[in-house]
Amino acid sequence: MIGQALAYVAERPSEFLDALRIHVALSAAALALAIALAVPLGIVVSRRPVGALLAINGGNLAKTVPSLAVLALMLPVLGTGFGPALVALVLLALPPVLINTIVALTRVDVDVADAARAMGMTPRQAVRRVELPLALPVVFAGIRIAAVEVVASATLASFIGGGGLGDFITAGIALSEMSQLLVGAVPVALLTVATELGFSLLQRSMTPAGLKSGGLRGVAA
Repeated sequence: MIGQALAYVAERPSEFLDALRIHVALSAAALALAIALAVPLGIVVSRRPVGALLAINGGNLAKTVPSLAVLALMLPVLGTGFGPALVALVLLALPPVLINTIVALTRVDVDVADAARAMGMTPRQAVRRVELPLALPVVFAGIRIAAVEVVASATLASFIGGGGLGDFITAGIALSEMSQLLVGAVPVALLTVATELGFSLLQRSMTPAGLKSGGLRGVAA
């Protein structure tokens, strides 16, 4: 089967590379947009206990919605194509990043924040220079989880015309062609594993030694 899949790729290299490019671009864009939205929102909400509680509960509730359901909801609103798939993936990536950002900032030692302000920092400077760097390992844990979910879920974008490696999977299922299915499934699996390992290494390198042994930990799962 693997040999047939490789032969399929060898016969249609441009088709495979285009699908791979779309899959990676879709995943990267969705993750970048989710970070750009969730981290600032998490910083703001973490200062309001009621808002933080509502955001965390809402994020946990949103995580229970199946990925395919989120993609399907985009159909009547935005139609089909790359754009709707991107919006759906952003919505899937938001909860883990938002939840981890809020929890990380609310768990920063109050004395540390007070000391920063006592040194003459404004609240915004204290967040940017002291609190956010301390919270970064946990925030990055949420980003890692979101990245893995996005890379895996981007496969479903083919159901709404988003393209990517999922096209090979859906075509393989429809035609009962296992080799064509593997052309999409194997690269997606490898991309997901590589994303998990790569982001785990980055998270570990960004975590101060004092936090590795028992400091803040990621909470999104």
